[in-house]
Amino acid sequence: MKKYTLLLLALALLLPTISAFAEGQFDYIVIRGFGIVEDINISNPVLTQDYYAFADFSKGEVNPPSDPGIGYQVVRMYAKDSKGIPYDQLHYYPDSGYVFYDGIVNGYSELGTKWYLANPTVEEPFRAALAENARLTFIPLGVFIVLLIGFLVYYFKKPKQTE
Repeated sequence: MKKYTLLLLALALLLPTISAFAEGQFDYIVIRGFGIVEDINISNPVLTQDYYAFADFSKGEVNPPSDPGIGYQVVRMYAKDSKGIPYDQLHYYPDSGYVFYDGIVNGYSELGTKWYLANPTVEEPFRAALAENARLTFIPLGVFIVLLIGFLVYYFKKPKQTE
């Protein structure tokens, strides 16, 4: 009886971990790609809470596109002890609506290294996250330019000193 109790206790402790990996529920994603200077970390639940957020892998792979367009590398991450642990990686092509699933980081997936149709509902939140990051990136530049213009105006408008 003790063996069964110990086994049930071990299963009860492991099941939440297994279901979290199977269901997705990533803590955040990291985006890299065209026009992105530094990695973008996004925790939008629309992009992180579903394993199938970017593509429904259960619908099967598609033929590779001849020209998918500009793509973004997406790494889905878990946070543990204030460190990011990558789970899997994909390349998302919002203009053409394709996803290339690289697969599980440091692991194997039969779904990996294949093309899939992108989930159309992810495009708007993905683009919104990129736009928000662009705004936050250019705000300091805008403040710098305004201060520089103010300094130059003050410098050239000050009265000339005569000797």
